[in-house]
Amino acid sequence: MRSERFDNPTQPAAVAAEGKTMRSIVQDRYGPAPEDVLRLTEISTPTIGRAEVLVKVHAASVDRGTWHLMAGLPYPVRMAGFGLRKPKSSNPGRNLAGTIEAVGADVTGVKPGDEVFGMCSGSFAEYARARTDKLSRKPANLSFDQAAAVPVSGLTALQAVRDHGRVRAGQNVLIVGASGGVGTFAVQIAKAYGAEVTAVCSTSKMDLVHGIGADQVIDYTRADFADGQNHYDVILDIGGNRRLSHLRRALTPKGRLVIVGGETDGRWLGGADRQLRAQLLSAFIDQKLGTFITSENAKDLTAIRELIESSKVAPAIDRTYPLGKVGEAIRHMLDGRTRGKLVITI
Repeated sequence: MRSERFDNPTQPAAVAAEGKTMRSIVQDRYGPAPEDVLRLTEISTPTIGRAEVLVKVHAASVDRGTWHLMAGLPYPVRMAGFGLRKPKSSNPGRNLAGTIEAVGADVTGVKPGDEVFGMCSGSFAEYARARTDKLSRKPANLSFDQAAAVPVSGLTALQAVRDHGRVRAGQNVLIVGASGGVGTFAVQIAKAYGAEVTAVCSTSKMDLVHGIGADQVIDYTRADFADGQNHYDVILDIGGNRRLSHLRRALTPKGRLVIVGGETDGRWLGGADRQLRAQLLSAFIDQKLGTFITSENAKDLTAIRELIESSKVAPAIDRTYPLGKVGEAIRHMLDGRTRGKLVITI
C-alpha cells in the first residue's frame, strides 16, 4: 500500500488504498457470546476524514470494554451513542499499535511511517482510522504487540492511581483484582508513585503479581483483606463485587476507595448501582468513595509512555491470538483465567 500525505487543504482527505479491501472482524448485531456475533471477513479499507489518520494496525488488544461494545450490555452502553438496536460500529476493537499509513488534510504533527499506539474504533482489522488526540508515539522499548496492550487499560490504571486515588509516596495502597489488565498496570504505577502496594488475586496468579512489584500479595481464596489487621490509605477495587461495607472496613478513617470494575450480569445497571451508592454515601462520611469513566486522551498516553520508557511500567501479556481468533480471546477473558492482557496480532 502506497503512503501519501495530504498537504493541500483544499484536497479532500482520502486514503492511498481507496477501493482496496482488508481483513476485519465484523458484527451485525449485539450478543453476549463472541462465537455467535463476530466473524472475520473482507471489507473496504476505511476512508479517513480531514482530521483523521489511517493506521496500519500491527496489533490490538482485548479488554472488558470490548465485551460491552460487542454485547451492548448493560443497556446504557447503547444509550451512550453506540447504537440502540444494533452496533453503530461493526468492529468492537478499541486499542491499537501500528504505523501511520496516511493523514487527512488538516492533520499536523504526524506523518506516514510514524509508529503510534492509542485508541480508535474498529481496531480488529488490518487498517483503522483514528484521531491524533487519541494517539501517541509508540514507546521505543516496546514491540507493537506489547504497545497494543497498553492504551485503555494503562490509561484507566493511571487515572485511577494518580487522579482519583491521589496516591502519594509512603501511602499504603490495596489493589483488588491486581492480576488483570488494569490491575497489573495499577500495581506498577502505584509503585512508581512511591506507594507500599498490597495486591489481591487468586492463588494461580500470585507469582505474576509478585513479579511486577507488589510488596505483599493476598490470596483472596485463603484470606480476607478486610480482617481488621491492616488498613489502607487507598483501595482500588478493580475486580469483584464486594460490599461497600466490606471495602470500607479495610480503609483508614479518611481513606479513598476508587471503584474501577466490579460488574454483575445485570442488563440495566451491570454493577453501576454499587458505584452510585458509593458516591452518594461519600457525601456523608470522611472516607472518599467514588468511581470514574476513563478519559481517552493523548496527554495521558504520553504520560504512561514516559513511565514505560523509564522502565517503571511494562505490560504483562498473557497470550496472543491471530485476528481470526478474536472471539476466542474474548471467551478466555470472560472465563476469568486472564493473567494481564490479551493481544491480537494482525
